[in-house]
Amino acid sequence: MRIGAPKETEAGETRVAVSPETVKKFIALGAQIVVAKGAGLASGFTDADYAAAGATLGEQGEALGAEVVLKVRRPHADETTALKSGALVVAIQDPYGHTSEIEALAKSGVAAFAMELMPRITRAQVMDVLSSQANLAGYRAVIDAAAEYGRGFPMMMTPAGTVPAAKAFIMGVGVAGLQAIATARRLGAIVTATDVRPATKEQVESLGAKFVAVEDEEFKQAETSGGYAKEMSDGYKAKQATLVAAHIAKQDIVITTALIPGRPAPKLVTAAMVASMRAGSVIIDLAVERGGNCELSKANELVVSDNGVKIVGYSDVRKLASTASSLYARNLYAFVETLIDKAEKKLAVNWDDELVKATLLTRDGAVTHPNFR
Repeated sequence: MRIGAPKETEAGETRVAVSPETVKKFIALGAQIVVAKGAGLASGFTDADYAAAGATLGEQGEALGAEVVLKVRRPHADETTALKSGALVVAIQDPYGHTSEIEALAKSGVAAFAMELMPRITRAQVMDVLSSQANLAGYRAVIDAAAEYGRGFPMMMTPAGTVPAAKAFIMGVGVAGLQAIATARRLGAIVTATDVRPATKEQVESLGAKFVAVEDEEFKQAETSGGYAKEMSDGYKAKQATLVAAHIAKQDIVITTALIPGRPAPKLVTAAMVASMRAGSVIIDLAVERGGNCELSKANELVVSDNGVKIVGYSDVRKLASTASSLYARNLYAFVETLIDKAEKKLAVNWDDELVKATLLTRDGAVTHPNFR
């Protein structure tokens, strides 16, 4: 059983799919690990670290040609040609809106698993890449906001006068939003938050923040069985936008995290709202990869509005590459471990397993997932 960890080739991607820690764990399961030379350098893992853990260092093609290929991002077209037919490819596949790329992956004959489709059940919590990465993104968003904000976060009483606490507004209270609330509170900000899901109100208040939302009948039904936000009606959006517009005008920091699976990110912060904020305020848009929650945000750029508001649109957790890679590698190990017969020390995929069914995108030359056929 040969497991390969190629070097990520997408511009700006600094994470890696295996860590020296998980290399040791895979070897204990009977696997041989091939790590592409230099694959972990951007994450702080040297080739020597991998060699000491027992991995074999090889070329990119060797890692891509393994029976199991572990990646952060979906293989590019030039990488797909190097994949072995019948191999298992485990990564964040980003299938929504990328039909041609998924079809090309299917034609290569691999069984491709999308880790972001992992069901949110107790058994799969340790495999939840969305949660592990979003948690870090929420933390980093507040750190970035503090770095860009030209004033202090906590209230400070000095002989020269009192410095008021910063006001931070978190839009979207998923894993990233909750971590952003907790981090902003630890830094001393006055925190408010909003979300269309009624269950989040209690979570927000438990962290010491104030909940802001139009709490009508539609709001009470605004959550899917899987715990995700539903698309709201135009009427509700209008009422919520009016409330939010008045609230945003008083805020120093706005962090947006709202995403709906398979859809563009909802526009929550309009240009008019940005114009209402005072100079020096900061907006961190964590939904920028899906078009952004802020009308003015741009992917991987710092935009300064006409009235001096800073809008930051970093699309990943590249600044926390080592921690992000370590957590992601553990997520992948926890999943791949279920595909291995520990007694025989070989691959033994149970194609009827609920985790396999939920994440399997392609197999035997076809797109198999019902949402993407």
